[in-house]
Amino acid sequence: MTAMPPEFDPQRAVCMAREALQIEAAALTELAPRLDQAFAAAVRAMLACSGRVVVMGMGKSGHVGRKIAATLASTGTPAMFVHPAEASHGDLGMVTVKDVVLALSNSGESEELNAVLPVLKRLGVCIVAMTGRAESSLARHADIVLDSAVAKEACPLNLAPTASTTAQMALGDALAVALLDARGFKPEDFARSHPGGALGRKLLTHVRDLMREGEALPRVRPDAGFTEMMREMSAKSMGLAIVVDAEDRVQGVFTDGDLRRLIERGGDLRGLSAGQVMSGQPKRVRADALAVDAADLMESARITVVLVTDESGRLQGAVHINDLMSAKVI
Repeated sequence: MTAMPPEFDPQRAVCMAREALQIEAAALTELAPRLDQAFAAAVRAMLACSGRVVVMGMGKSGHVGRKIAATLASTGTPAMFVHPAEASHGDLGMVTVKDVVLALSNSGESEELNAVLPVLKRLGVCIVAMTGRAESSLARHADIVLDSAVAKEACPLNLAPTASTTAQMALGDALAVALLDARGFKPEDFARSHPGGALGRKLLTHVRDLMREGEALPRVRPDAGFTEMMREMSAKSMGLAIVVDAEDRVQGVFTDGDLRRLIERGGDLRGLSAGQVMSGQPKRVRADALAVDAADLMESARITVVLVTDESGRLQGAVHINDLMSAKVI
């Protein structure tokens, strides 16, 4: 018969949670000073690797290993995860002599992992161990040993991997950070690995990708009558008319805001021309500018449209704030 659990104590739950966080924070604080030349050697080996960093680990270490492999791959270091149990049944063929193996085990005595280590050694693969026991079987097989030991687990029974997996995760992040720095990895490199993410859209989307052009642009000549200009504005639905000369060079714009101000002043508008009512010096960007730069310009100038012109001032297109929102640039 299953024993009834004790009555839930909310205050105790909060206290236990705080203690767990404090233990894990202490584990990371104690880990940092232990980083030494072994860590530098691991980074050097991974930098020199012409293949991939193959991450292995069983159980909770395996879950952490998958995350480390994903982080490495997204920050410029080709990496993959290979499950040690599957490696013994054929997946070891994924590993080549050009690779570096990053093997995770807190105890260093994982049977499935240790079973493939001799084969990896015979292949001549560089093995980097991440373990909490420097005297373990994993450490003895490894070429480089990263010390991930913790004083105790956050689990009150000191059994469930908690602080130890936090240390592994953080050490994996430390490797990724050191590697991306050594590679000169830049935001645009990160964006290329994340084209579907917000950063990717901001760093890879250019104005030319979003701008409206050709017949979609509401353009008129300076001598166009007021009625003609209003028809063009209404037909193209951008909230403005672009005034251009015979060579398509931008002379100015007339916006919905300009119209409101004219109406407030009163008088007959029908006799006015586009050149008489336009505002000069509209905000412009180049087609090869990042779309996020157009968004910043709109925000700073408090406008909803920026024009796209070439070096001689000829109109090439226009970007509306709705275009940026649709592309999820903002």
